[in-house]
Amino acid sequence: MAGAENQSITVVPMSDTQKKAKVRLREIAALAKVSVATVSRVLSGNKRVDPEIQKLVLEAANKLNVDLSQRNKTKALAFLLSNRAMQHAYHSRILLGAEAGCASHGWDMIFLSVNYQPQAHWKEIHLPRVIERQDVVRGVVLAGTNSTNLIELLLQKEITFVVLGNNVIGELQDGSYDVVTADDIQGGYDMTRHLLTLGHQHIWFVGNIRLPWFARCFEGYRRAMTEAGFEPRHRHIDSEDETEIGYLGSKSILAHGEEVTAIFAGNDPTAHGVYRGLRDSGVRIPDDISVAGCDDTIGGWLHPGLTTIREFPEHLGRQMVELAISRVAQPHQPRRQVSIPTELIKRDSCRQIVSSRPLSEDSAPQIALPPRSKH
Repeated sequence: MAGAENQSITVVPMSDTQKKAKVRLREIAALAKVSVATVSRVLSGNKRVDPEIQKLVLEAANKLNVDLSQRNKTKALAFLLSNRAMQHAYHSRILLGAEAGCASHGWDMIFLSVNYQPQAHWKEIHLPRVIERQDVVRGVVLAGTNSTNLIELLLQKEITFVVLGNNVIGELQDGSYDVVTADDIQGGYDMTRHLLTLGHQHIWFVGNIRLPWFARCFEGYRRAMTEAGFEPRHRHIDSEDETEIGYLGSKSILAHGEEVTAIFAGNDPTAHGVYRGLRDSGVRIPDDISVAGCDDTIGGWLHPGLTTIREFPEHLGRQMVELAISRVAQPHQPRRQVSIPTELIKRDSCRQIVSSRPLSEDSAPQIALPPRSKH
């Protein structure tokens, strides 16, 4: 063919990095007793490889100290916010921590949201399609309010994920997936003990304990009250509007003429609602009734400053990213459940009351409240 003799082919030699990578693939293949092509498919996240062969390859890579998180060109996690408003203060701070965690490892983060029904079968839930693209997303940081049906869907599709344990409706399955949790049960216990040491005995808990973050905090409150010999008292408002829960809960306690010297709100937005409800009724904080919260998202903005439980949401986000990247690198390592301690933050919304009686007795001096509004 005319001109064919003048055609030339330029051969580009492999770089040292490429040569080393190919040698490592051969080493893994030899140790696992499979082909280099099979090793390549496993390390690229191909789900069509037999699970037993996949396990052999990953174990061989681990023995040779091959960092699998560096094998894939794509280094991105998805932050999936379920059944929550994007501007929610607590989850926004978890996102900030997760983004910082990704950046520190040279990974990217994609923000996604999903809404689904807790009672739906897992097959009926539709994930954002990009989550199932392992060439785009390597794992999921699962925040928001979640039910076990979505978790089952992720397990069935073999999607790597780490879930925020505080907000899961239903029982967490030990050893089935990675979980990061703020220890708000202990936080609820510590806050209640703090109120008891201030002399409060008529302490009410306000929150919708059908929701897991309220239920966990209530569990700590209940345990502390029971240990001290007092009856746990709870005002339940069946709503998902946290400020509304606090407002209606506090107004209901006062309307029923209940004995109360302190109100423990299940989170800070609920405490904000309690502030509004008490002030509408002419009740002073903390002179007449002390108020405490949980999560420290807006407590410093309220007046007086809210005594609350700090949960370190940015650290939760970072820890979830650490587990997710570790899981990508070593898929067969044991599942982990990490609990992050909380901190009691004392501000001006709680005061000590005079009490000459020990905590184990049933009564305490009451604070006279001003006349209540009929509205």
